[in-house]
Amino acid sequence: MCGFVRSFCLAMSSTSPQLRGSIVALVTPMHEDGSVDYAALRNLVDWHVAEGSDCIGVVGTTGESPTVDVEEHCEIIRVAVEQAAGRVPVMAGCGGNSTAEAIALARYARKVGADCQLQVVPYYNKPGQEGQYRHFAAIAEATGDLPIMLYNVPGRTVADLQHATVLRLAQLPGIFGIKEATGNLERAQWLIREVPEGFGVYSGDDATAVALMLLGGHGNVSVTANLAPRLMHALCMAALAGDLAQARRLQQQLLPLHRQLFVEANPIPVKWAVQRLGRCGGTLRLPMTELEPGNQALVEAAMHQAGLL
Repeated sequence: MCGFVRSFCLAMSSTSPQLRGSIVALVTPMHEDGSVDYAALRNLVDWHVAEGSDCIGVVGTTGESPTVDVEEHCEIIRVAVEQAAGRVPVMAGCGGNSTAEAIALARYARKVGADCQLQVVPYYNKPGQEGQYRHFAAIAEATGDLPIMLYNVPGRTVADLQHATVLRLAQLPGIFGIKEATGNLERAQWLIREVPEGFGVYSGDDATAVALMLLGGHGNVSVTANLAPRLMHALCMAALAGDLAQARRLQQQLLPLHRQLFVEANPIPVKWAVQRLGRCGGTLRLPMTELEPGNQALVEAAMHQAGLL
């Protein structure tokens, strides 16, 4: 187990989570034939280390987890960990709507040295609150030595991890925080107010992330950081430090990106935009298709407004 994980696990009992700041929800580069471009993945990891991303999250929704197969999923985690080489923590997307599969992915991520895992609410099969609790509790029991960030995004999963269930899960060893991606700031504030010390609340919604952090959140799992990692890191640091003027300035600079990167379903716009920066190819796997030409103009305009082009 790497040094970061050891210190991270110790931090579970401290007054604040070890993981803070900008966590990029990294795209998965692909060749024109749709195969994973591992060389480009390594380059992206190096770029994010150089640009100041505080953590690299791989094989989440933005990383096209629904369309990579299990072998690719595992190899993306392994390559990212290997390339990061301890310079920045790696959060491995290990979620699934099968509890057994989620545990298997987490065990692999732990084996290859990931620093923490992201576990999404099971999608499509619509478990109730007790089913969700038992799902995450089973993962924590099996792989809780690889710190777990819960992920609630009901707009995609349909099932919604309710406040009371989060509070139950926050008591379990190994679960250190939640990616709250509803964009509902009142909901996030109640979590921040009522979760135990040492449990982190992270935004999963770029547009409202700065407000969540100013209200006591711990960071942002960011799509925008794929394009502007240095700016997103600076935004998070300003918000976490309570520097309202700087946070406001950076938020206004990035606000058009926050909007236009969701002009179509994620990761369609961001994959196009990363290609536009020349960082990797823009190939997506079906059923995702390339960004519509009219929307390309919107994303490009937002990139200009952010000073990226």
